[in-house]
Amino acid sequence: MIILASEIVAASPGATIVADVKASQVLFDEIARMGGTPLMWRTGHSLIKSKMAELNAPLAGEMSGHIFYNDRYYGYDDALYAAVRLLGILSRGTHSIAELRDRMPAVVNTPELRFPCADTRKFAVIDEVRERLKAAGADLADIDGVRVRDPEGWWLLRASNTQDMLVARVEARDQAGLARLSSLLKEELRRSGITPPAF
Repeated sequence: MIILASEIVAASPGATIVADVKASQVLFDEIARMGGTPLMWRTGHSLIKSKMAELNAPLAGEMSGHIFYNDRYYGYDDALYAAVRLLGILSRGTHSIAELRDRMPAVVNTPELRFPCADTRKFAVIDEVRERLKAAGADLADIDGVRVRDPEGWWLLRASNTQDMLVARVEARDQAGLARLSSLLKEELRRSGITPPAF
């Protein structure tokens, strides 16, 4: 998404690029650094697609791999079209995809963590965690669950839109930060009566 966004932002400075709340902070930071406007939105194919249409954003994507082009295309996710755009960028540039990747800030993260929580309880858990964090003055975004920002990185806890699951993710600059932020997430789960998964 960073590579794809670079072409969009170069042609249209300030362009809004939409990504879901599970996406790496590196994506949002790099879009801003390049002169674009990053917009974090709720996870979900239809939610991302409708937000892109609402804002007439040229590009949107999810951690799941859906990439939506509304720039010289029709505003829906099409892997072949995204691949063609990527190949076009690479063919006009002087760097390989590996070299472009190596220039991006390095972070460590967990995969998407999914663990059972009853449908009757999952949203209440998110509400409890959100209220505790707000009371503690945490730096958080609550557009879809809670995404807690920290100098070392961030962690996310949200309720699945489609299953009786909670979904979590943690990202940090290094392994020590990842361990610390993972511990904070686990502690919030325990405080709401949820046994955290091993990660």
